[in-house]
Amino acid sequence: MPTESHLAVALLVLGAWIACALWVRSALLQSRDRVASAERLAAARGRCLSLAAQELRGPGLALMAQAADESPAPRRAGEETQLKAVAQQLLRLADDLADFATEPSPRSLHEAPALLGPVIDAAVAGVSAQLGAGRRHWQVEPDLRALRVRADSRALEGALAALLRRAARHSRDGDVVALRHVLGSETVAIVVEDEGDGLPAQDLVPESASPSQQSGLGAGNGSRGLDLGLTLARSLAAAHGGDIRLESAPGIGARAWLTLPRTRLLDAA
Repeated sequence: MPTESHLAVALLVLGAWIACALWVRSALLQSRDRVASAERLAAARGRCLSLAAQELRGPGLALMAQAADESPAPRRAGEETQLKAVAQQLLRLADDLADFATEPSPRSLHEAPALLGPVIDAAVAGVSAQLGAGRRHWQVEPDLRALRVRADSRALEGALAALLRRAARHSRDGDVVALRHVLGSETVAIVVEDEGDGLPAQDLVPESASPSQQSGLGAGNGSRGLDLGLTLARSLAAAHGGDIRLESAPGIGARAWLTLPRTRLLDAA
């Protein structure tokens, strides 16, 4: 009968619609749960970073006070400078951790024309103070020192210091760490080269690689280190529209590229 046939079709359509609606509702609930879980995880990580920043500020402030109380005798001048530099580095790291915890993206910048010479000197001084008895021969290209860029000088110093610390960690006492620049059609790069044994393969894993992909990558195939310093440095570079890339040749050394958009380059001083 036509009426019963139409009713059967309507019931089938209604059943299919209900099933589809239930599936969509289930998918939405699962997505909402995943988002809520990710938000909880992000909040927990943010709290951990904030606590770490607070823990770092204590020793940093204590060292700063100790440096201020040190005797101004000439024989202690070098020690005072190193102590103060380490204290300042701890406080900068604490600030970076706090920023990373509360403002992962986008990152707030205080941009102004910045001469790279003083930025590099500050980063080198901070890293040199952390080496203690060890030392590196820092060779800075004169043309690099004369470049001016529009950037947040403190953030740029922090990103550069992370690359210098990595170079120092993978090289030896007395090795040369060279800094130069490369101008491209769309970018300007600060290049840090060391004479170490090269970076471990796991330090060159691309940011987007899965765990299974990471196990098969070797030196030179990737661009991202896995430590906090490089993660923060990449965040600082990304906030300027740039990036950080690592290269390594086993037994020869490593090269780090901190690239910025060419549009940030101002006239040389």
